Amino acid sequence: MNVMISSFLIFASSQVGTPGPANMALLATGARFGFKAALPFVAGVALGKQLIIWPIGFGLMSIAQTTPWLFTILKLASVCYICWLAWKVANLRLDPHSAKVEVAPGFVAGLWVHPLNPKAWAMIVTGFTSFVTPGTPAFQATATIAVCLLICQAFFHPMWTLAGDRIARSVAGRPAERYLMWTLALLTVISVLYVIF
Repeated sequence: MNVMISSFLIFASSQVGTPGPANMALLATGARFGFKAALPFVAGVALGKQLIIWPIGFGLMSIAQTTPWLFTILKLASVCYICWLAWKVANLRLDPHSAKVEVAPGFVAGLWVHPLNPKAWAMIVTGFTSFVTPGTPAFQATATIAVCLLICQAFFHPMWTLAGDRIARSVAGRPAERYLMWTLALLTVISVLYVIF
C-alpha cells in the first residue's frame, strides 16, 4: 500500500478531532446559533479543506519525485509545527461565549476556514510527507488523503457543533478542562512520534 491509510486515519482523527481554529469556530457557531442553523457552515468547513488538499497533493508529489530532500525537510517542519500546536492545545481554555455575531455564518464563510488555517496546512503537508510513500502516483495519494480527511470531518465537525457547547460548559473553568486539553495534546504528539519512530 502506497498510503498508510490506518495510520493516517489515526493521525487525522487526532488532528480533526482536537481543538483548533476550525473546531473552535464550529463550537462557537453551534453554541450561538444551534446545530440546525450551523449546518451550512459545517458543510463549508468540511469541503473547504478540499480546496487545499488537491493543490498540495499534486505539488508535493511532484516535488518528492524530483527533490526528495525537500520532502524530508517538509516532513520535519510539519512535525515540529504539529508539536507546537499540541502545546498550544494543551494550554488552550474553552470559551463557548466567544462568538458575538448576529447572523449565523453560512456555507461560503465555512469554505474559507481551512484555507486560512495554518493547522490545516500543516496537517495536510504532514499527511503527504509522513504517510505517503515517495513515488506514489499523485492522484492516488491525493484522493486517499482527501477521502480520509473528509470521513474524519464528517464525524468530528458535526460532533463539535452539536456537542461542543455542552462540553465547553461542563468543563470550562474547572480542573477537568486542563486534563482534557492536555490529553488531546498528548494524543496529537503520540500520533506524530508514532510516524517518526
